[in-house]
Amino acid sequence: MTDIGTTVLGYPRIGPDRELKRSLERYWAGKADEAALLETGRALRTRTWRQLKDAGLDSVPSNTFSHYDQVLDTAELFGALPGRFTKLGLSPLDTYFAAARGVQDATAMEMTKWFDTNYHYIVPELGPDTRFSLTGTKPLDEYREARAIGVETRPVLVGPVTFLLLAKASEGAPEGFRPLDLLDDLLDGYVELLRRLHDEGVEWVQFDEPAFAADRTEPELNALIRAYHRLAKETARPKILVAGYFGGLGRGLGVLARSPIDALAVDLVTDESFVDAVAAEPALRDKEVLAGVVDGRNVWRTDPTRALSRAATLLGTAKSVSVSTSCSLLHVPYDVERETELHPRLKGWLAFAKQKVDEVVLLGRALKEEGVDLTAARAAITDRATAADLADAGVRARLEALRPEDTVRSPYARRAAAQQAALDLPPLPSTTIGSFPQTTDVRKARAAHKAGSLDDAGYEAAMKGEIERVIRLQEDLGLDVLVHGEPERNDMVQYFAERLAGFAATDFGWVQSYGSRCVRPPILYGDVSRPEPMTVAWARYAQSLTAKPVKGMLTGPVTILAWSFVRDDQPLGETARQVALAIRDEVHDLQEAGLRVIQVDEPALRELLPLHAAAHEAYFAWAVSSFRLATSGIDDATQIHTHMCYSEFGEVVKAIDALDADVTSIEAARSKMEVVTDLGAAGFGRGVGPGVYDIHSPRVPDVDEVSGLLRTAVGAVPAERIWVNPDCGLKTRGYAEVEPALRNLVAAALAVRAELG
Repeated sequence: MTDIGTTVLGYPRIGPDRELKRSLERYWAGKADEAALLETGRALRTRTWRQLKDAGLDSVPSNTFSHYDQVLDTAELFGALPGRFTKLGLSPLDTYFAAARGVQDATAMEMTKWFDTNYHYIVPELGPDTRFSLTGTKPLDEYREARAIGVETRPVLVGPVTFLLLAKASEGAPEGFRPLDLLDDLLDGYVELLRRLHDEGVEWVQFDEPAFAADRTEPELNALIRAYHRLAKETARPKILVAGYFGGLGRGLGVLARSPIDALAVDLVTDESFVDAVAAEPALRDKEVLAGVVDGRNVWRTDPTRALSRAATLLGTAKSVSVSTSCSLLHVPYDVERETELHPRLKGWLAFAKQKVDEVVLLGRALKEEGVDLTAARAAITDRATAADLADAGVRARLEALRPEDTVRSPYARRAAAQQAALDLPPLPSTTIGSFPQTTDVRKARAAHKAGSLDDAGYEAAMKGEIERVIRLQEDLGLDVLVHGEPERNDMVQYFAERLAGFAATDFGWVQSYGSRCVRPPILYGDVSRPEPMTVAWARYAQSLTAKPVKGMLTGPVTILAWSFVRDDQPLGETARQVALAIRDEVHDLQEAGLRVIQVDEPALRELLPLHAAAHEAYFAWAVSSFRLATSGIDDATQIHTHMCYSEFGEVVKAIDALDADVTSIEAARSKMEVVTDLGAAGFGRGVGPGVYDIHSPRVPDVDEVSGLLRTAVGAVPAERIWVNPDCGLKTRGYAEVEPALRNLVAAALAVRAELG
């Protein structure tokens, strides 16, 4: 039996220059045909497979490419797309995209975060009438494609239990139905796929089961037992690798170790204590173990001494031990060598996907051979550890001087009265989340200014012109609280990181967030401070143009951390406090500039929630405290908003309440207002804006649809506390969609307002 050997669990797929993003958006806009899109994907896959083989990996993964999302791919593979899409009469590819993005006659499937990452997956909708069958061929097709260019690969699949645990019951499913009830039927499809892969000559197949890095019930563990005994007992199958990542597997480790699978990949980065649990598991003696000692989610170079110590601890426990990444490299950029503008010293501390592959190969050799030269790797680790200029004594002194009252505001009832007197807003006030569509002219002006071909005065004039246009549009639409539209911002985290000390930005560090949406997470490497105001001038100008209140728009400390690559040499909570102090300074300056509504977005509050409940309390303590530090010390009449999107909010309702924001806007359109039930049940007592317009879909909701969602919200939360807003910012949409959607939103707010009397 051939071992897998050194490998990675997955690789980025959007393209080093976002080739897939551009091809997707051309296709969706009708500017390119299906053949062109498919060719882009083929070229990206070919490049990846050849690079991974040439780098010296013993095993190369395939089926890690996706035109949108791997969970959606799995639903399509087994014929489980909802009927509202399959009945549209579209091509298979357009049916797939309709499920992800929606069309005018069919709302998109729900989207939420992939565990505790900033990647979003499409949530399968399953009911008791769902019948799985192997209707697709994607894993086979990609295996054949790789073999045709001389690369033998290991197809990667979302594991059956994780797939069902990530699904939701379809609308109309009977009470008590769980998607996991469909396991046996789904396993039939997986068995058929294994047989076909075996017949094709596939030696290894990888099943990803990250759901077991979270707390799991006895029935869920029993499902894992049933699944892998069923799959592994098949004789006509490839050898089976199960990958568990994003943390320790808890009792799932023993379940998988005692199952008849052939190999197990474990994450030895996220939870250091898990190393000892794996080393103590006797049932691994007949299996290959892939030691995930290279971090697949952060960009710091791997400490070879620590990594080899962790991997070597498993020697003697398993049949064989090989080196791998802790998870897929989907979550990091492609290649740090392209970053010519990064400080050379900082660059020497970093490893993106390409460098992480090299680390895996080097450590794999070092685990099995004597005399492998690790000098350069160790020198980089030492250089970073001894860099004295990463600490800022002034920042640390300010934090030491803080008092408990610095994170407390007046009681909400007193604030609410002061805010209503100052703002004089109607019932069901309407607003947007912050950004407006960024036109070609705006992007060109920003790029020209960065390149030096547009001077400061010209840039300021261009941005002010766009701000005025957006203000006038909102006044025409009839919105109650306006925004300046954020034309000057490239990204809600990167914009601030470029203006805060302790951060570095990249030029090519793109990471996929969902579909064609990519972000460039900044690198937080040292102590954080705010050298000067970051948003005040633009916000002050916007407010000068209108008598209506304008919201100042900021990103909160938890989200800045979640959507950055953060230093790992101090506790995350300590870094959050530093960021919070910088945001606090900006909040106070916005108030001084005349802004009476300030939104501090925390869409990542749920995202960073630890997967194990035992760690929740400690996380909530520093996450809530950092937000309150950022938003306290201001007048009662200044209204603080926050925003959250695409997460399971029921798990963090108490934390949302503890933030003590005056108004919380939350994604709710795709989930049909599910969140308002959670808020009502929790006794949430402040303002809430459950989103009524899904901005991640190109469809325009009509007045009746938005009115219906609002009536649902009013039925769960008192009307005097309801706000009317989209799910998220409008940056990624076009004005042809946004203007009619916002007109319908305002019309719906007026209609339901009239019904209230």
